[in-house]
Amino acid sequence: MTATKECIVSGMRPTGPLHLGHHFGVLANWLALQEQHDCLFFVADWHALTTEYADPKKVKGFVPGLVLDWVAAGLDPEKCIIFQQSQVKEHAELHLLLSMLTPVGWLERNPTYKDVATELAGQKDLATYGFLGYPVLMAADIILYRSTAVPVGQDQLPHLELTREIARRFNFLNCPENAPFFPEPKALLTEEAKLPGLDGRKMSKSYGNSIALGEPLEDIAPKIKTMLTDKNRLRRTDAGDPDVCNLYPYHKLLTAPEACAEIREGCTKATLGCVDCKKLLMESLTAFLTPIHERRRALEADPERLWHILEQGNARARARAAENMEAIRKALNFDF
Repeated sequence: MTATKECIVSGMRPTGPLHLGHHFGVLANWLALQEQHDCLFFVADWHALTTEYADPKKVKGFVPGLVLDWVAAGLDPEKCIIFQQSQVKEHAELHLLLSMLTPVGWLERNPTYKDVATELAGQKDLATYGFLGYPVLMAADIILYRSTAVPVGQDQLPHLELTREIARRFNFLNCPENAPFFPEPKALLTEEAKLPGLDGRKMSKSYGNSIALGEPLEDIAPKIKTMLTDKNRLRRTDAGDPDVCNLYPYHKLLTAPEACAEIREGCTKATLGCVDCKKLLMESLTAFLTPIHERRRALEADPERLWHILEQGNARARARAAENMEAIRKALNFDF
């Protein structure tokens, strides 16, 4: 690691197989970041308990699958640290310490807290400290490694600002004015690459409208054939509008720019039909997913490798976390 590299920490909850939306929304950015920065990517299994606390056994079962999806997609344990949050106990210790100085009002005004509580009302009881206080755990995850930047989308900026406020408050209360311990991590705004589901709604496993990264191509093909297109294009000879067609966002992400331009022209001039457009999309998906599937098969043939990657990553993360926690305890006068 060189002094010029940003330290970047990001995580993902283990809730099941990843789909194309996860790849283009998060993973594609991680793949680029690991080439340029000091990156730590973690399986956020403790975070998963904020909503899945009633059935914690299934969380553990999703952990190796998430790492499998990551590595098959291209995350390289030689270029980044891949670890499991619950196996680095310093996350919990720092979470506890930060919870002592975080005002409840900061948590109650968190927009995601209100949105998720409303969305899941009647489905799950989220009147728990863990759900209210998960931003404190998130702050601990980030600043434990003295992270200097966090990849976020526009909608996640309030989360990061809360982390910055918590770091600022710790520094104010416990550090000399000219020697703050925690950096206030800046936002690395990621380019929006939202991919709609096969039916035009948000891509989600619960909606049954997603394409999983590990899904066999023969299972994907029938899904592509039934995808919604421009509802106003009733006949092959009707001109279409790619900007309202559900296929075109996929082409923009998966198809070469020159071919994408030809598809747009063919749609608007009615020289390319929707059936042909879907065939071209399947070709692009095949080219994109084939190397991911090949890496996946190699990993599945050697299942111990996934746990080895996690064990190595856990050890590396633990070493860094332990060193920083020692300094944090000293700042709090708890270094007995």
